[in-house]
Amino acid sequence: MPIGPFGIDPAVWAVLRLVIALVLAVFVLLNGALAQVLLERKIQAWMQDRLGPYHVGPFGLLQTLADALKLLTKEDIRAKLTDAPFFMAAPAIVFSPILASFVVLPFASDVTAANLNVGLLYLTTLGSMTVLGIVIAGWASNNKYSLMGGLRSAGQLISYEVPQILGLVTVVLYVGSLSMVDITNSQPGALVNFVILPFAFVTYLIAALAETNRNPFDLPEAESELVAGFLTEYSGMRWAIFFLSEYGAITVVCGIITTLWFGGWHGPGVDAAPLLGVVWFTLKTYGFVLLFMWIRATLPRLRIDQLMGFCWKVLIPLALVNIMASAVIILAFADPRLPLAIVNWLLVGTLVLVLPLAQRRRLDRFRTRTGKSVAMRDARVAP
Repeated sequence: MPIGPFGIDPAVWAVLRLVIALVLAVFVLLNGALAQVLLERKIQAWMQDRLGPYHVGPFGLLQTLADALKLLTKEDIRAKLTDAPFFMAAPAIVFSPILASFVVLPFASDVTAANLNVGLLYLTTLGSMTVLGIVIAGWASNNKYSLMGGLRSAGQLISYEVPQILGLVTVVLYVGSLSMVDITNSQPGALVNFVILPFAFVTYLIAALAETNRNPFDLPEAESELVAGFLTEYSGMRWAIFFLSEYGAITVVCGIITTLWFGGWHGPGVDAAPLLGVVWFTLKTYGFVLLFMWIRATLPRLRIDQLMGFCWKVLIPLALVNIMASAVIILAFADPRLPLAIVNWLLVGTLVLVLPLAQRRRLDRFRTRTGKSVAMRDARVAP
């Protein structure tokens, strides 16, 4: 009879390992969200030259714990005309895919709950499910602001899924596998995929900001326009679950970025101490979490037409050019790394340098037309 780890039967160990992974995922998600809320408050306070939380606990370290206890003990209030079953189910529909996403993330060598050969496809499928919960929350609230926030979310998330998946497919074409473990193992040294496929990384990063409803793409809950968007009628723990899901989604997409473009758990000392990979994976992931917070504190919110226009007119065409060029290069060259890097860095330069110049010329032409229109109007009304 085969013996698994710790002398446990392999069939029992397979189930037990999945249960342990889910328990750890819940623990990491809950505590990670509390840590990220405090971190975001402190970082934004530092960037905006203010103190941030400092009353509860030493240096304000217990502020998010106090907030969590407050939300847990608040009265569960629901508007009378809401569609109760869907209203109550929406937070769970949003939260469940985020929790399930941790199953395929490789935290270190042999520290993965399930090494699926279609792990990346599994993650993209789960990522598409969150929009369903947000739309249901907006519709079931029986509130026009909530419904508009839910519909905005549907349009935004469905649109930005296109460049997001195109960025992921570029990595899959290069590595030749959908397994998160195989993708990590393909970049053990300093030559990580970011060096070779930087435009795919930039595409995915921008799309990930939109998918997680972060600035400058937080239109589904735009306070200045929609009160709180799809969250307007929610309070207490149900409201907290939505925000827990948001921070969990940020952790997941940052983990995907770490795995696909920055070597995952690989780092100095991992060969001697494999569990050190968990430390490297966590440090890299939270580096991108800090980048998300930096962007939120820096960029203003886009208008809905700007958001959709950038996706369909700029990001998707460039991503299609990148994936077509990558496919041709991989077929044409035995070692495609250098030509792939050249094409990707040229596309990054196009996005960073050429696009602002084109936008400035467009704005100048608009100002010229507006000035002429104003001059003609003044000439007509002049005595």
